[in-house]
Amino acid sequence: MSSNIQVLLPAALIKVFAVAGFLSATILVLNAAKRSGIIPTTPVTQLAAPVAQLAAIGLVIGIYLVISRKAGVLGISGAALSVTALAGLVGVEFVLNLVFPYLDRDIAADLRQGPLAIALTAVSILFLAGTAIFMLTLWRTSTAPRGAVLLYAASTIPIALRTVFPETVLQLGLIGLAAAISWLTIWMLRNIPSETAFEVADRNPAAGANAS
Repeated sequence: MSSNIQVLLPAALIKVFAVAGFLSATILVLNAAKRSGIIPTTPVTQLAAPVAQLAAIGLVIGIYLVISRKAGVLGISGAALSVTALAGLVGVEFVLNLVFPYLDRDIAADLRQGPLAIALTAVSILFLAGTAIFMLTLWRTSTAPRGAVLLYAASTIPIALRTVFPETVLQLGLIGLAAAISWLTIWMLRNIPSETAFEVADRNPAAGANAS
């Protein structure tokens, strides 16, 4: 009975993380529509904005569970960096959507030049690095659609470097990332493993060591 639960639990978790992936993609599209003026900026849309990054954490964990037996050190490093960066981006989105709009422009500009600027830059670099490593792992160790992997990686560049790119490019990045997330989420649901690396390690420590 317990072994059946151990097998079913990761599959159930991956399905939950798939829901998080679709939620992240939906909110990214809403964010792009808000920035382009297609839908109005309201307290609801501002509150929803950080949820995209929060839900994306679930997506990354779900993908890692799918590829965990082959991911190795590179995979777990990319997943850890991606999760850490996304957690930082949740804070960034809170500041940009729930703080800056209610500040005087001069005050907001001063904040962008202080320690906050260093923090934003660090999170952006971490986001790019984590994405690059994790997508490289997906490319090398899984059957993930190559187009989805490339689209995900490319779309994160204008998002991480939003102060460098024009607004239109940022909006395209949001739409591209939403499409890539949806694509990878569908792939993830179609490739739920019967066992993850963690289950193999629990059942056979030696095999778990070899898998990592």
